[in-house]
Amino acid sequence: MGIGDAFATFKDGYNISFEKMTSISYRYRRITKQLNSDFWSTTSDTAHSLYVGSYGRDTAAHGLSDLDIGFVLPNAVYHQYNAYVGNGQSALLQAVKRSIQKTYRTTDSFGDGQVVVIRFDDGVTFEVLPAFENKNATSWTYPNANGGGSWKVCNPRAEIGAVEKRSAETNRNLKYLCRMMRVWRDRHSVAMSGMLIDTLAYQFIATWQHRDKSFLYHDFMARDFFAYLAGQNTAQLTWRAPGSGSSVFRKGPFEAKARKAHGLALEAINYDDKNMTWSRNQKWREIFGPLFPN
Repeated sequence: MGIGDAFATFKDGYNISFEKMTSISYRYRRITKQLNSDFWSTTSDTAHSLYVGSYGRDTAAHGLSDLDIGFVLPNAVYHQYNAYVGNGQSALLQAVKRSIQKTYRTTDSFGDGQVVVIRFDDGVTFEVLPAFENKNATSWTYPNANGGGSWKVCNPRAEIGAVEKRSAETNRNLKYLCRMMRVWRDRHSVAMSGMLIDTLAYQFIATWQHRDKSFLYHDFMARDFFAYLAGQNTAQLTWRAPGSGSSVFRKGPFEAKARKAHGLALEAINYDDKNMTWSRNQKWREIFGPLFPN
């Protein structure tokens, strides 16, 4: 198996399975329908709702455990809870929680500062962010119940659009890179959020010389991105998210693990140059684990 075929097979392994996507869609629609019934007096199971986070950006990978949903509420609801004397944001989250529990009564559902969390027994957690459309019709205002309550602004649509555009410009390589790096992160417990992976991959691939090439170049893409991660300033604590410009925070050090992965990638590519396919694959499996073909 050539290196291009190996990374194409790896892609089939790190993509989210059809069965899992079907389960996600079923739950998403049930939650959306219940919220629409209670807040919009409609029975739609799609209106006013949006996948956000990594699933919304289409950069999620095999092993996905957290699913983020944004649900847009009527503006009148904002004025209702903004008029509360004390922490209307917390009260709003509790109202959304009560609505969801009409559908998922036995799940562990609770307000968690900014979202309502629903934990399912298959290990998947849904986080529902109630939000309000701002006048620009792109950004949202959402509740933050911490510290006595406040309102914050986010723009997930801009993030989704920016990633989609750059991925299209790079023969989908941006999304492939984001997904495979999640596999590496999870395999080696790397202190990086999905948003930080996407942000750095977005920056890296903008100028990477092979950004529009096929799977044949994915070994170089992984190698060079590991070098890019290893070369980050260890004192830098925040980056700017694609599209929205929101702050993306460092969770912890990741540079040393990226440096180790870069060294393994160099060894793998050296084995490939010598037509030592089995040894090449073992090095990639040291990086990515058993999802990479043997």
